[in-house]
Amino acid sequence: MLNIKSIWRKMIDAAVVASVSFAMLAVSTPAMTNANGLEVNGAQSVLSSTPVSSADFTGDVIYQIITDRFYDGDPTNNDPVTAFGEYSSDKSNWQLYWGGDFAGVARKMSYLKNLGVGAIWISPPVKNISKAAIDSSGMKSAGYHGYWGMDYFAPDPHFGSWNDFDNMVKVAHANGIKVIMDWAANHTSPEDIDDSDYANNGALVKDGHTLAAYNDDPNGYFHHNGGVSNYNDRYESKYKNLFNLADLAQENPLVTQYLEDAIDTWTSHGVDGIRMDAVKHMSSGFLKSYADHVYDKHSVFIFGEWADTSSAPLWDDEVKFANNSGQSLENFDLNGSIRNVFISDASMKELNATLERQQSSFDWSNQLVNFVDGHDTSRFLSLNDNKGLFDMATVVNMTVPGIPSIYYGDEQYSHVDSMNASNQIGGDPYNRQAMPSFDENTRNFKITKMLSNLRSDNPALRYGALTERWLNDDVYVYERHFYNDAVLVAVNKGTTDCSLTDLYTSLPAGSYADALGGQLGGGTLKVSQGTKDLNVAQDYVLQGGQAAVWSFVESPSAQPQIGNVGPTMGHVGDVVSVTGKNFGTNPGTVTIGDLPASVNYWSDDEVDFTIPDSAETGVQDVVLTTAQSEVSNAIAYHVLTAPQTAVTFTVTDTSTSYGDQVYLTGNVPELGNWSTDSSQAVGPLVCPEYPTWFGMASVPAGTTIEYKYFVKKADGTIVWEGGGNHKYTVPESGTGSVTVQW
Repeated sequence: MLNIKSIWRKMIDAAVVASVSFAMLAVSTPAMTNANGLEVNGAQSVLSSTPVSSADFTGDVIYQIITDRFYDGDPTNNDPVTAFGEYSSDKSNWQLYWGGDFAGVARKMSYLKNLGVGAIWISPPVKNISKAAIDSSGMKSAGYHGYWGMDYFAPDPHFGSWNDFDNMVKVAHANGIKVIMDWAANHTSPEDIDDSDYANNGALVKDGHTLAAYNDDPNGYFHHNGGVSNYNDRYESKYKNLFNLADLAQENPLVTQYLEDAIDTWTSHGVDGIRMDAVKHMSSGFLKSYADHVYDKHSVFIFGEWADTSSAPLWDDEVKFANNSGQSLENFDLNGSIRNVFISDASMKELNATLERQQSSFDWSNQLVNFVDGHDTSRFLSLNDNKGLFDMATVVNMTVPGIPSIYYGDEQYSHVDSMNASNQIGGDPYNRQAMPSFDENTRNFKITKMLSNLRSDNPALRYGALTERWLNDDVYVYERHFYNDAVLVAVNKGTTDCSLTDLYTSLPAGSYADALGGQLGGGTLKVSQGTKDLNVAQDYVLQGGQAAVWSFVESPSAQPQIGNVGPTMGHVGDVVSVTGKNFGTNPGTVTIGDLPASVNYWSDDEVDFTIPDSAETGVQDVVLTTAQSEVSNAIAYHVLTAPQTAVTFTVTDTSTSYGDQVYLTGNVPELGNWSTDSSQAVGPLVCPEYPTWFGMASVPAGTTIEYKYFVKKADGTIVWEGGGNHKYTVPESGTGSVTVQW
């Protein structure tokens, strides 16, 4: 099986696939249309004049918005008659609605465009609880944040109607801005089994019709296993209630169908991306099949929240999820290092170590979503009110591998330093303040805009690998390069000047102005001709508190260079996007695993194509050939065996010792192709009642598969289950379950 990381490294090192030539083959299968109405797998491609995929976000800057706290564009929906009337008109209760809405986001789209935003990430838009939650002190709380969903088929009336949502999307797209929808599929709202009158008691509703409540759940929509006490226990974190929120049972086909139909409803309204809340707390098997369901109809970008860093016990599970699920992640690992370095004065060496670790661990590190602040963290400036350090953190966030996300108000240096109930300064809810102003002249606004423009201009910031060029406790100089494009970044968070002698770079000989325009004290860098692939920067003094960015973009050439593919997995008929440079304006050809694919869209920097019939499963190379017969590098893509169904696999009477782990493997790529490598096989399985182990896997629908269990002993040795292979025919839809005895 091909190794994705090795393919990615070969691409970054500009290894070029040997030149091949072929004619576009006429495919004899009947013509079909994809979700975008384009003919696929037919005798010829049908080209669109605009991209048919929104899966590539590597060139975008994401702007995260708490919809209720951003801007009130329509005061008539502040206290809608269809809700429970819990609106704080004077904004004195931080747990109630304050008036922000879809209309407000639309009204401020020109501001976002001027900031350089390429995508907005709005809080969950679905209808939240319709009755206040009241704690023991009498404090009322509402779902202003969006994470207490109740009816996933309707917009929250405080945010507006479907027409308001559609208009917001339309205005965003007219300004070249994509729309990401936050989506909470793990849970509904707070439950209280002892008091049926507590809020809506986790109620799940469809188009106004109540399906279940936590204390009235005859069809098993929820898990009833109590609350999570150990967040690093694989069973507890996935099958118990997170923070007293009613935990949805995704193994129930009724729940899966509800969640699939609901997300189809929203994506049909033009959503370009999905942020999946709490992916750590759902089965990876469900999440993979769920993403596959989305990709079957819409080629969009999906990333999830897994709020752990590399020191967490389940870090390996997190990396495995990002590499195998078809979804990317919010980069909490990098966020922790950025905060340690710039808030708590840790060494820059920690930041470099994190970035190097991520490049070697994640197959798609350029798709991780980086952030300095977010809705679940105290604002940076609440913890360290130093705008200079905050601006440096912004520079790093915008220039290291990954997709930068800006939390609303950060460009205005907004922070509220009140202490919350958990003794956090500036934490939830005080990190969710009203947007203070829309000033376009703050230094952070200017820095964000400049670096957003640079990301658009220089492919190195979208696709390039990172190399450390100079490092001590206070100074970090690193370079991003993609083929011959390069960006050199220098940051000095200390108070002592640093002479950057013997600074090597991929920048060609010449003079380079600071791309930040001197906003953080940077000046011109002069580079002299060196040897081999590295030149030498003339001595440059980076003063304490300064940062600078220098950039070089190679002139267009005949060589097509692929930088990204998205989504990273799919099955026959799905639309895939590859982005890069030098593709040419006239359509060429695409192959996936040497099989010609139908092209839906072709431009100089993006090609969208459809996975053809008979595509070989597993990890396959995608290669472009231009109209001038120039051949690109290869980039890896996961071809699934078929559309996916989530199945719970259970094995009983499995004898293990302390430290042993049980895994599942089988004869399809989704089960690891008989691999016992823990990064490929399904697992580790969970065991709440010894000696029975189980886990949910995403497997090809309607397919008869073969599988087997094995134990990985604490010392790494493998003990296989005895007897022949198990066989199971996967359901065509919904979910499945199968139990065998070891």
